[in-house]
Amino acid sequence: MATLPDLTDMARDGAQITVRVTPKAARDEVRRAGAAVSVRVTALPEGGRANEAVRKLLAKALGVAKSRLTLVRGQTARDKTFRLDL
Repeated sequence: MATLPDLTDMARDGAQITVRVTPKAARDEVRRAGAAVSVRVTALPEGGRANEAVRKLLAKALGVAKSRLTLVRGQTARDKTFRLDL
């Protein structure tokens, strides 16, 4: 079971959420320290699997459908930016 903080205060239309991703982690987890969000996923960074796992966890923490999150920057990088469209 993933550890998920309450990120609903960040759920605004058009919000750009920057996350630091760690793939191949021991467990799925979302952490928040101020405005910084870090996400750890067990998925491998191959074929977009880790990006999809991050999108799913982030959406759950934000309390929105995963289809509302779009990866706009960082397809192959550890630092990613997602846009939230409500």
